[in-house]
Amino acid sequence: MKMRIVVVAFISLAALGAFRSSVRAEPTAPSPQRPATSSTEPSQSVWDGVYTDEQAKRGEPLYSQACGRCHGPDLTGGETAPGLTSGEFKTNWSGLSVDDLFERIKVSMPQDSPGSLSRQQTADVLAFVLSKGGFPAGERELAREAEVLKGIRFEATKTSP
Repeated sequence: MKMRIVVVAFISLAALGAFRSSVRAEPTAPSPQRPATSSTEPSQSVWDGVYTDEQAKRGEPLYSQACGRCHGPDLTGGETAPGLTSGEFKTNWSGLSVDDLFERIKVSMPQDSPGSLSRQQTADVLAFVLSKGGFPAGERELAREAEVLKGIRFEATKTSP
């Protein structure tokens, strides 16, 4: 019984320490894009110009290096990976947040080295993919922060205001 109490106390202290260190972690510079006003209702869509042309240009060589061999140099897909500009791709992600797509890329891509791209590199690659998918550029870069990206809807087609 005493051993069980010691184990529970140790686990509790370890959890508390992890929580406190995450709270003290140095925050990254905030993105100029506004966060969503509600965690369940994104306030922007990919049709609102959520990346810049400059950011998409930075993402192009990263895409070529990390993604092109599987998804194709022209983003049309390959034997093992889907195209990233097709109607099917857009429909599959439609209704989800840009954060959902961002996290999928960040955690599982590139296939031979998952998680190797930084959050900034992932945002730049995603900006390139959005540009090639026909989504308009805007005046602000695509954010790296999940709370901002959750506020942007991925929509396959532009809806009327």
